[in-house]
Amino acid sequence: MNQQEINQPKKDYNNPMHTAEHILNATMVKTFGCPRSKNAHIERKKSKCDYELAECPSPEQMQWIEDKVNEVISLNLPVTIEFMAKDEAASIVDLSKLPEDASETLRIVKVGDYDACACIGAHVENTSEIGVFKIISYDYNDERHILRMRFKLLA
Repeated sequence: MNQQEINQPKKDYNNPMHTAEHILNATMVKTFGCPRSKNAHIERKKSKCDYELAECPSPEQMQWIEDKVNEVISLNLPVTIEFMAKDEAASIVDLSKLPEDASETLRIVKVGDYDACACIGAHVENTSEIGVFKIISYDYNDERHILRMRFKLLA
């Protein structure tokens, strides 16, 4: 497929942090059955993600999430990229957040067999390059049912 058809990234993401976000998203989906993050702000120093959840996770659940993300990072998984047609991609990834002007050819980023996602951002080649994932803080909006999680990476 012609790579010139692919939309170009709109931001220069921090590779380790952005890859950690993929692992966090997969962990949240697998743990709570929620969609991937509703909003994400990925930066080198610290990042945040918002998740739609029926209730606020307990402190023990939040610690479990942090531990699980670090467990996945420690597996030294390869991070690979595959180009595929939108209809083929729909069978393996959620395309509900795909912009209307997305290319017919999608770039699918896989973190081992733990996560697959249509993404145009930059990533590490192996999870061993990420570092230690640390949840800095979180809060829950009861009215909107949104969990906001702030996190960083430690060397």
